Amino acid sequence: MAVHEHTHRHTGFRFPSLRRAGTAPAAGETTATATATRAYVFAGLRLLTGFVFLWAFLDKTFGLGYATGSGKGWIDGGSPTKGFLGGVAAGPMESTFHAWAGAAWADWLFMLGLLGIGLAFVSGIALRLAAIAGTAMMALMWIAEWPPAKHLSDGSASMSTNPFADYHLIYAIVLIALAVAGAGATWGLGKAWARLPFVSRNRWLL
Repeated sequence: MAVHEHTHRHTGFRFPSLRRAGTAPAAGETTATATATRAYVFAGLRLLTGFVFLWAFLDKTFGLGYATGSGKGWIDGGSPTKGFLGGVAAGPMESTFHAWAGAAWADWLFMLGLLGIGLAFVSGIALRLAAIAGTAMMALMWIAEWPPAKHLSDGSASMSTNPFADYHLIYAIVLIALAVAGAGATWGLGKAWARLPFVSRNRWLL
């Protein structure tokens, strides 16, 4: 079967061009569009990430019936850390976490951490401090679950699916990336926060 090349224009269906004929977007327009799109993507990711932490705080505080059952919230006398830390069954800090489980200071630090990180990322302010706090929290939770272990201390399978990369690591990387990218400036209070005198003098508060 021969394939013939024709010099005449093909008259089949074509999608209409979104641009005016003979014009192309300027390099500056393309760059500005890409920058704006990136800012919106980071802002959306920031809001979702902040809501993860803020929701965890609300659920554990009021017992909304998701991870924390109704009537078992912090305000009802429940402990936000007792169940998780008391259930640690692998890793080098197993006994340490058991000792911390249910301690008032551990409950307060954990809950204030969730609230502070959640509010910071939802509002878009103090992302650097929140990222440091969030990374420390994720590191401790990673150690508590100890993904490298194939077996728990009682010999049963740990059900770990990856010896290193789990969701705690992903959350930590996302927190750091959002802080570095200055994601609070879009759909947030980041710009107004940065203009405050004490923040301008102490850039680590951004």
